[in-house]
Amino acid sequence: MDPVFTGVGVALVTLFDAQGELDADGTAGLAARLVELGADAIVVAGTTGEADALDDDERLVLFSAVRRAVGDTVVVGGTGSASTFQAARLTARAVDTGVDAVIARTPRGLADPTGYYRALADAASTTPVLAYHFPAVSPPGIPVEMLPSLPVAGCKDSSGDATRLLATVDSYRGPVWTGNPALLHQAGALGCAGGILALANVAPELCAAAFSGDADAMRRFTPTHLACERDFPRGVKQLVAKRFGTSEVVRMG
Repeated sequence: MDPVFTGVGVALVTLFDAQGELDADGTAGLAARLVELGADAIVVAGTTGEADALDDDERLVLFSAVRRAVGDTVVVGGTGSASTFQAARLTARAVDTGVDAVIARTPRGLADPTGYYRALADAASTTPVLAYHFPAVSPPGIPVEMLPSLPVAGCKDSSGDATRLLATVDSYRGPVWTGNPALLHQAGALGCAGGILALANVAPELCAAAFSGDADAMRRFTPTHLACERDFPRGVKQLVAKRFGTSEVVRMG
């Protein structure tokens, strides 16, 4: 199974104006800047992008705006929702925005995500669907033993669990992306497809170097990584604002 992309994908922040209204153009402009700095893909309206605070129309506007801004760079749209019905409906609409793939976090409390991802794959038609394991936010997440049977084109693992990553690579033959910068070196050594990272909003160059095996790059980005995780997603927004002069306004938290 060929990965949708390899390397570092940005789990893109979503920018809002002073009134909390969506700034799609500003978000797309940031995405384009990150591509210039070496990002290999842009993942829009995921957890870092405050997807739970966006309505479907706002997500679709973001997908289209980022698609226009980044040229041929891979764009992945976040279509995870609280229910299978909502996620499938959004996925069906998302494919018309030109995204290269969609990614969907499992709903909270869903023990068996098989039907969920089957519905999304049907709605997406020929557009790849990526699974998204993030048990800290959407427990219980995706059991490792279920991954091989899911109708998906890969999985993002944001557990931050090194043993879980090992178990996934051992039992699942599809592409895997880590969601935790602390595991980038391990992910690269294990032959994972890459990372999808909030940190890449701030330090895409160091993330790319770390995935390539540069341990010094990991040491250099560690203070920024820790700062990103404090008061999430506000901490990420503040660091992005410091580097790029963007808005710090959040809807979540």
